[in-house]
Amino acid sequence: MPAQWTGEVLGEMHLNDISAQELAEKIGIHPKYLSAIMNGHREPKGAEEKVRAALDELIREKTE
Repeated sequence: MPAQWTGEVLGEMHLNDISAQELAEKIGIHPKYLSAIMNGHREPKGAEEKVRAALDELIREKTE
């Protein structure tokens, strides 16, 4: 089962028109690996922090 934070991240992605492809590129991982993380199939250490940091950066870039 996916962690609570993944739903929050998906919501923020939707509200800010950020694709999974963009987020994966910003993190530096393959989009399919990001999908596995977001769907709860993979739980690498520090994933939440990395994903949230990349998402925050993308949001800042889009609002500038």
